[in-house]
Amino acid sequence: DENLEIASYDRSKNSITLEAATPLNNDYLKKYTRITVTSIIGASDALNIIASSKGDWGEDIIVRSIPVSQAKTQIIENPADSDQYRIKNKNGFYNGAIVVFDNGTKKQYRRVTNLLDDIITLSTTLDGDVVDTESIPNKTLSTCEFTLKVNYKEETDIFNYMSMNPDTSNYFMKVVNDSSKFIKLESPYSSSGDFTRTDPFDMPTNNTMLNGKLFITLSDGNNGTISGLTPADFIGIDEGPGKRSGIKAFNDIDEVNIITAPGITDPDVQLELVSHCENRKDRFAVLDVPENYQSISKVQGHRDIFDSSYAAIYHPWMKIYDLLEKKKIFIPPSGSIMGIYSRSDQTRGVHKAPANEKVQNITDLKYKLNTGEQDLLNPKGVNLIRVFPGRGIRVWGARTVSSNTLWKYINVRRLFIYIEESIEKGTQWVVFEPNDEKLWARVRATITQFLTGVWRDGALMGTKAEEAFYVKCDRTTMTQDDIDNGRLICEIGISPVKPAEFVIFRITQWTGGSEVTE
Repeated sequence: DENLEIASYDRSKNSITLEAATPLNNDYLKKYTRITVTSIIGASDALNIIASSKGDWGEDIIVRSIPVSQAKTQIIENPADSDQYRIKNKNGFYNGAIVVFDNGTKKQYRRVTNLLDDIITLSTTLDGDVVDTESIPNKTLSTCEFTLKVNYKEETDIFNYMSMNPDTSNYFMKVVNDSSKFIKLESPYSSSGDFTRTDPFDMPTNNTMLNGKLFITLSDGNNGTISGLTPADFIGIDEGPGKRSGIKAFNDIDEVNIITAPGITDPDVQLELVSHCENRKDRFAVLDVPENYQSISKVQGHRDIFDSSYAAIYHPWMKIYDLLEKKKIFIPPSGSIMGIYSRSDQTRGVHKAPANEKVQNITDLKYKLNTGEQDLLNPKGVNLIRVFPGRGIRVWGARTVSSNTLWKYINVRRLFIYIEESIEKGTQWVVFEPNDEKLWARVRATITQFLTGVWRDGALMGTKAEEAFYVKCDRTTMTQDDIDNGRLICEIGISPVKPAEFVIFRITQWTGGSEVTE
């Protein structure tokens, strides 16, 4: 018995080359010889290509791997008959590059360990005569890279000239995972792995090859079911930027304005949504009442869990025709409500209460509520969706779940969010400017100009701008300590427009006939 190591494998000839610790002195006849593989180095270094997010959408992803080389040259001198070689052209070679020396009959793979002018140092010495000074070369040294093309329907990610060496800046794992919209790579090759024994372009035979390119189609994707999820899954964990999940992951996204978890009525999850919005102060939560809550007491009891001006709750669930399942189903109102928020924001502005708006594509409601129930639930902050003959199904409430009467209207809170965000972003130029009277005057002018525009859009009360808002930024809003510590403080007051929930007509009789006064 001898312990041997496989030095290389030729897939086309189905043959292997063995490497022994000492030269073999025996002749081995085929019929008396058996080779048993006792271990496979690097067998655990499997590469998994997965879609960037869960769902069967990933089955439309096609990944193509194309062998390329960004540099090719001749070795023109082997000065010390060592692992250092003088090359004809160094352009495109780099430290850490995997290279192949090809003399026409045999390929040898090495790593570049150093590159200085036209002297290249390889990880080990090349075998045989490697020098070629002919004008048409027979022996070449080339880099080994590959290009990855990731197709999803009409979109394509292209990653050019990537290396399998983790010690290079173009290492494929880092390049793809930092930039791809569609896939992530898992279980990378270890940095200690040996990529120079076999052809880096050798592709597994159980995948589709076409013109030397490897085609991989992702499979086994599914959209999952909500039944297996727990409140903890929705709430998520926070392990810092980029390592958050569930609701906590929205801390990584500044562009969010409205947030919901449609149909998830677990109090812990909904409280997390509300807490998230209160802590961020730049977004608003839309909540659902549980589907089967019909009695006023149950609906009100669920609403009483919350007390925040950064959230609103809606009831009841709505019936819609499911095009996928080909049947009618009940859906939570929150998704449609968010669409109404967006539509109202775009057509009227954030100051317009998102109410008395028609809900599109809804055929019916789980429960039909009347005016009496409206009169009980609306003051408590439950926004009802109601059927109005001739006018369709409409949102008939615009209140938050706050006990503070100053913040009982959705549009007031969202207007303040809009104004606060706009002023904060619009005054970023102030940072590091000299904190003096000239700066304060410029800040007042900037904010006044913005708020005047808001007033003209109808978002603020008052027949003139002075009645709609005020802006202070002077010695009355800052102490010397504030100035010494780099703080610029402005005081802004605004008078928001509030919705007309009730239109009251007084009808009286007089001898000349009826009179109606508003």
